[in-house]
Amino acid sequence: MITAIVHIDVEADRIPEVAAQVAELPGVTEAYSTTGDVDIIAVVRVAQHDMLADVIADRVSKVSGVVRTRTYIAFQAYSQHDLEAAFALGLDD
Repeated sequence: MITAIVHIDVEADRIPEVAAQVAELPGVTEAYSTTGDVDIIAVVRVAQHDMLADVIADRVSKVSGVVRTRTYIAFQAYSQHDLEAAFALGLDD
């Protein structure tokens, strides 16, 4: 599974609508409106690297109101949830 974090700049008056549309796209697992330099951050998860172009360049970038995207591909996931699951393997309660 390939995970990409996509920063999306949007026309200011379209942020809620764009976030809702992006969240509905195949391959997008989450979309957040945010404060700061980025209007929306989306998490994209796909099975193969070449599928990123389909989701991001062909779909996300073409949503009306999207001005710019910047994509960051994740190398490794680190989360408390994952760590708890890993340490619980093989342990009986």
